[in-house]
Amino acid sequence: MFKAIISIIIWPFWAIIFLFGTIIYSLAIILFPAHKLHKLAQIIARICMIFGAQWFKVEGSKPDQSKGPYLYLMNHQSLFDAFMIVAGVPHYFTGVGAIEQFSYPVWGYLVKKYGVIPLVRQELGSAITSLEKLEEVINNGTSAMIAPEGTRSLNGKLGNFKKGAFHVAKNTGVTIIPVGLKGAYEAKNKNDWRIKPSILTTVFGKPITQDHYVNMTVERLSEKVKIEIQKMID
Repeated sequence: MFKAIISIIIWPFWAIIFLFGTIIYSLAIILFPAHKLHKLAQIIARICMIFGAQWFKVEGSKPDQSKGPYLYLMNHQSLFDAFMIVAGVPHYFTGVGAIEQFSYPVWGYLVKKYGVIPLVRQELGSAITSLEKLEEVINNGTSAMIAPEGTRSLNGKLGNFKKGAFHVAKNTGVTIIPVGLKGAYEAKNKNDWRIKPSILTTVFGKPITQDHYVNMTVERLSEKVKIEIQKMID
């Protein structure tokens, strides 16, 4: 009951702040390209977490942008994940996202303008095309993010990894940064409308450069990254 009462209080404030933040970003992105607005996106993400009753922190060494591009691979637990990764990564990056979100009011416009590549998860051909576009983005020097699980966890545990992200890594030779997102499932999971005040932590793992995985199979590389992320969230 207490959690429900707290959530009823939090949701309206969070919704107002989120709407205000999206309006500001929407106006800014009309005038400037997304890669020039990362600091603004970080500020909005942090404010949204605060008004969602979440304390945010970062652990591990943030990657040096000059040594990129990077492929950030993270676990997927909650609606807070997007805010955690944007607030944590110190530079602009893009990625792939489920095509459904592109139809959402305001949010769909923002993710499109931000540079996110739409992906139809149920269609293999569409997924391959989206990942090929992402490879082009990486080869042009822009970092990217993928959640290898493909969808939010239903029980808080790390799910099975899909192979797409690791084909991207093998095809581009990009440096992989494992990222562990902690606390998000407890704060707001997919099965519960309620929000719990929590501590959200973005943990950056050690970079995995091409020379470390060049001789690995896609399956072995996937296993290695999964082990690294599991260590960070335990």
